[in-house]
Amino acid sequence: MYNPIFLKKYFSRLSTLLFFMFFAKLTFAVGEIKNTPIDFTDLKKYALLSDAAYNTPEEIQKQLKSTNYRLSHYGNIADIEISYFLATNDIDKNQVISVRGTSNVENAFVDIALKLLLDKHTGIRLHNGFSLAAEKVYKAIQTKIKPGYTLSTTGHSLGGAVALILAMHLDTDKVKIDQVVTFGQPKVTNVAGANKFEHLKIIRLVTPRDLVPLVPPFDPVDLNNIDIYWHLGKEIVLLENKNYAVLEGVNSMLRATRFTQEALSEKNLHNHKMTLYIKLLNDKIPNAKQVPYKNNFNLFNLFGSRYQVIPSIKVVNEAAAATVRI
Repeated sequence: MYNPIFLKKYFSRLSTLLFFMFFAKLTFAVGEIKNTPIDFTDLKKYALLSDAAYNTPEEIQKQLKSTNYRLSHYGNIADIEISYFLATNDIDKNQVISVRGTSNVENAFVDIALKLLLDKHTGIRLHNGFSLAAEKVYKAIQTKIKPGYTLSTTGHSLGGAVALILAMHLDTDKVKIDQVVTFGQPKVTNVAGANKFEHLKIIRLVTPRDLVPLVPPFDPVDLNNIDIYWHLGKEIVLLENKNYAVLEGVNSMLRATRFTQEALSEKNLHNHKMTLYIKLLNDKIPNAKQVPYKNNFNLFNLFGSRYQVIPSIKVVNEAAAATVRI
């Protein structure tokens, strides 16, 4: 039996969890499913653009020839090893900014320090490293944005994090954002930041065992801290074959509990590769099927010490070191 001290601590954290969900205006509906048709052909377009960000300008130009887009600008931020490009579609009057993740991702994760700093431009608290990278891209791209065009951002891994914050900067300056599509993107802000930009059309694609979208890890013990990291937008979980699941809010955050009852290993790192994301998207075209996502959520396991709730820093660093495209 559980002793009185444990029960008191358990119910205290449970009440905090329920209050937190109410405060954040989020739903707690594990196992529920609402039919959400997804245009996987369109998402594949963004996947190929995100993948192209790992290439040279010459290779990007060749890849864009089969689309209505042309390469308008290519840039590289040497000190943080991030490159990006701007593609323009004059037929649909749309531009896309695609951001590549840094190759020095291990340092980026080690420096994360789980601290959020206030960004004066957007008015929300952001991960400082991702925010600084987004600011540099924004300053370089501002004069290249065509008036009257909609703008989308995309990216893989840390590039996805920068792409999301970049969209926040653009939205703050009244640029019309079409959508933000990221692949294996880590978290960038807290609940207040997520709420402020909930009007953006954000789609985050993940594979079930990709560790990077869980970083920084969600520790329910820290629910008393209102400044914990929180994901934005709709999460599309790319399952095997034709299947996919759609999660938002608390459901998305609790997806990490699938890792609490098993040992993490290097096998998880394969699930972050951009090549796998593209393969799973191809599998969904046509006739994708939405299915419920089982979180395997157990409150006693989550709040007790029987299982490891968050990945060790060693596992996080190993995942970080493998986030470059293969």
